[in-house]
Amino acid sequence: MIELRQVTFWYHGQPEPVLSDVNLSIGEGELVLVAGRTGAGKSTLLGTVNGLVPHFTGGHLDGAVAVAGVLTRSRPPREFAHLVGVVGQDPLAGFVTDTVEEELAYGMEQLGLPPQVMRRRVEETLDLLGIADLRRRALRGLSGGQQQRVAIGSVLTTHPRVLVLDEPTSALDPTAAEDVLATLARLVQDLGTTVLMAEHRMERVVPFADRVVYVAGGGRVVDGSPSAMLRDMPVAPPIVELGRLAGWEPLPLSVRDARRLAAGLRADLGAPPPRPVPTGETLLTSSDVVVRYGATVAVRGVDLDLHAGTVLALMGRNGSGKSSLLWALQGSGPRQGGTVRVGGVDPGQRSSAQARTLVGLVPQTASDLLYLETVADECAAADAESGAATGTCRTLLDRLAPGIDPARHPRDLSEGQRLALVLAVQLAAAPRVVLLDEPTRGLDYTAKHALAGMIRTLTGEGRAVVVATHDVEFVAAVADRVVVMAEGEVVSDGPTAEVLGGSPAFAPQVAKVLGADWLTVEDVRTALAEVAR
Repeated sequence: MIELRQVTFWYHGQPEPVLSDVNLSIGEGELVLVAGRTGAGKSTLLGTVNGLVPHFTGGHLDGAVAVAGVLTRSRPPREFAHLVGVVGQDPLAGFVTDTVEEELAYGMEQLGLPPQVMRRRVEETLDLLGIADLRRRALRGLSGGQQQRVAIGSVLTTHPRVLVLDEPTSALDPTAAEDVLATLARLVQDLGTTVLMAEHRMERVVPFADRVVYVAGGGRVVDGSPSAMLRDMPVAPPIVELGRLAGWEPLPLSVRDARRLAAGLRADLGAPPPRPVPTGETLLTSSDVVVRYGATVAVRGVDLDLHAGTVLALMGRNGSGKSSLLWALQGSGPRQGGTVRVGGVDPGQRSSAQARTLVGLVPQTASDLLYLETVADECAAADAESGAATGTCRTLLDRLAPGIDPARHPRDLSEGQRLALVLAVQLAAAPRVVLLDEPTRGLDYTAKHALAGMIRTLTGEGRAVVVATHDVEFVAAVADRVVVMAEGEVVSDGPTAEVLGGSPAFAPQVAKVLGADWLTVEDVRTALAEVAR
């Protein structure tokens, strides 16, 4: 179905190719996971499949790419619309209509399908993805995860023979991600659709994958079965890391496989390492916070306290009110009721510059806060706007992500570097409360480890950090406390092990294998080291 023959690709102005002499053959009805470090070239590889690379991106492509026997170089990308459906990393950037139902129908309209066929497929897709209640909603009023499901649905309605998805579950809560992946697996099995998917949260996709394509960087691309590839890959899901640590053979690819091998490891483990919750001074207090958008109530009377030196994870399904609560706490977003106090001051009653000195917020799309031509310009502007000493932002950036060229354009940075820059811009105002909205989107396991280090640095300085995320593995690694929201209300609030460990939806892979007291591979490694002493 998809053939890449001796494909080499350079972006203009780059000394080295992103892809070098790549040969790849993907058959009909395969679900293929594309893995690799952030910035290694996964999106570029996906873009070659329908000709966006190089027809849209520019650059120089050697070799041949064919889909169903048709060479991508022979036709513009629009002539592959009936063959290849593409969902990019930023759903909002790909929308062309105003409402959910219109967006689901738009692709079929361009292909000239009969109205009765369009209506049937729209209904089927609304039900498949669980978004029937959103059909008349404005796309820009949806949460990031809801937008992502609509973007996937707008491609599914055209019934392409090949689906290309770039980070399709990055903004989805665990249950929604499982539903989407089960839908894709059903398309593969029942309709013979070929699915090519880049995803950093490999723990979600590996059980469904027929093959893994690893973009190793330096232009190299290697492929093979999941079990063979994950044996030595430097990026691997927690369950594989656990298998490597325990010496299991073969390596488990699913929780079910791991449980069958785990009896001996459970017997070897002692008590789980303690996870005390720090109790620093109260930095932020909110009471009965209410946020409405027209007739829709996004946040319903939420009370929340944030303490110095602690990390609070804010979780819940898409549309549960997490982002709305963060913006209300920061003071920039609407708040129709309740109070927020930071050092006795309400951020919502201060100017935006003053509010930033109280509470810093990094939004879901961190690059929205970057608008200048170089990293140096962004840092200088942050210092000036915050009234900080010259060089403050750059010093913070070097602590978070050292070595970034000050002359580079912010849009040319990797996801992790861009996040570090925005975080440094916010920290230049010296807020003691820092809010991060979906900070792990687009980050590989190594970059998430670096982000965890940044967060530990912030809490070590006596700040309170809130992370709104669907990434249960990241929460297991960094959070002291977890708050779960549903329909704008807090439904659970407690220590991380207590909230995550006992939840079928939010439990990390290690907890599903070894029990609720074990959250991360690092917990297991520490316990084994203690036993060995």
